[in-house]
Amino acid sequence: MDGHRTYFNAVDWAAMQAEHPVGDAFTKMVTGISRDELRARQEKLFMRCVERAWATPFYQRLWSAAGAQKGDIASLDDLPKLPVFDKQDIMDSIAAAPPIGDFAGFESYAAGDKPPVIFHTTSGTTGTPQVLLFGPKSREVQNLLLGRLYRFQGLRPDDVVHSVYGHGMINGGHYVREAVIHWTSAIFMSAGTGVETRSARQVELMRDFRATAIVGFADYIKKLAVVAREAGIEPGRDINIRMISGHLGREDKASLSESWGGAKCFDWYGVGDTGAIAGEGPDQDGLYVMEDAQYLEVCDIDSHAPVEDGEDGDMVVTCLYKDDIYPIIRFNTHDVTRVRTDASTIGATFRRIEGFLGRSDNMVKIRGINIFPQAIGPLLEEAPAFAGEFICKAVRDAAGRDDFIVIAEAKEKSPAVVEAFQDILKRKIGIAPMVELADPGSLAPLTQTEVRQKPIRLIDERFS
Repeated sequence: MDGHRTYFNAVDWAAMQAEHPVGDAFTKMVTGISRDELRARQEKLFMRCVERAWATPFYQRLWSAAGAQKGDIASLDDLPKLPVFDKQDIMDSIAAAPPIGDFAGFESYAAGDKPPVIFHTTSGTTGTPQVLLFGPKSREVQNLLLGRLYRFQGLRPDDVVHSVYGHGMINGGHYVREAVIHWTSAIFMSAGTGVETRSARQVELMRDFRATAIVGFADYIKKLAVVAREAGIEPGRDINIRMISGHLGREDKASLSESWGGAKCFDWYGVGDTGAIAGEGPDQDGLYVMEDAQYLEVCDIDSHAPVEDGEDGDMVVTCLYKDDIYPIIRFNTHDVTRVRTDASTIGATFRRIEGFLGRSDNMVKIRGINIFPQAIGPLLEEAPAFAGEFICKAVRDAAGRDDFIVIAEAKEKSPAVVEAFQDILKRKIGIAPMVELADPGSLAPLTQTEVRQKPIRLIDERFS
């Protein structure tokens, strides 16, 4: 060795896997560890993160402004003493200290000791893309957590995994690829979005290379099934997908499974900053929080105070493994969920959440009713005439009255279909929004399903 620090010699691989088991070792831990033992492991990791955070200008400024001093945070019980932060705080940091901000903590490393850095950005779904930084250890734990979830869900070394996550500067596709090839031994096909590889070509690749699993966002995965059939390629016969794992949210798993010939569908949740936070297991009954690596609080949307289990709130995440570059302590994702209160049917001791229920910063309040636009499509799956794509509009008339419009692609257009859609939505969300019908495939320019990992689901015209 010449002393040059590389990604691969900057990680203590044995120690990392001892702290965060994968495969059979994870299954044994998640079903055998006591809550007291888990808490002791969490506390040890948490205090390392606190030490790193105090050496980071971003946290020095954030915590000092909230009145916190070194020594105030001695355990996870003290977390509510600290303020939450979100993407806007990171963007403010970048604006004040361009081009990458002061949240990485490079200043805490002596000359020559700074670990290698992995640099990506978010997709910019909710605005300007955000810088994402990872050290080798935190990057590889992030990869491990997702690879662990895939294996927990049943991914095998002989699987061929077709990925529709985007690449370029976006973290998603690169991170998912690393998770699969580093921690599952499955073959990985990095097809990407419809812009990177045309949809028609993607289904041909799946057929020719005998894909058995698809990973990605449900919206585009469903679209690919339609494209396959239009090309005379029948899912379940010409493409034998047995497993789909991705961001399903409130999607109707039954319809997604049916579209791909009966594949098993698994949900998981995470964001670019944190990596995988929770995911379904073999029981497909709620998402298990990866509690050995992620400490999840569900907090009131307005006060940021933790809510009782079973109540809706924002997911606020502390990454217990990020003690190198960009520590994350109380990051508000603004994604809404609730903690499950029933017992795991497989005897797991890790907590479970319902999964992604909607975004609190994209929530629309119409005449006193909170509506999450992302949830509208899964609700309409109940109607046979629904063609799968939709977009919502929030509008305000001259008198100041707000209305909510759902534009949905339909297999047939008639007053009866409009009435059926309205009846479903009134029953599910409490109000009957205006419904407009669109031809199948016509909403793509608005939703941008082909080019975005997360399609646009709301156009808010009230303030334009």
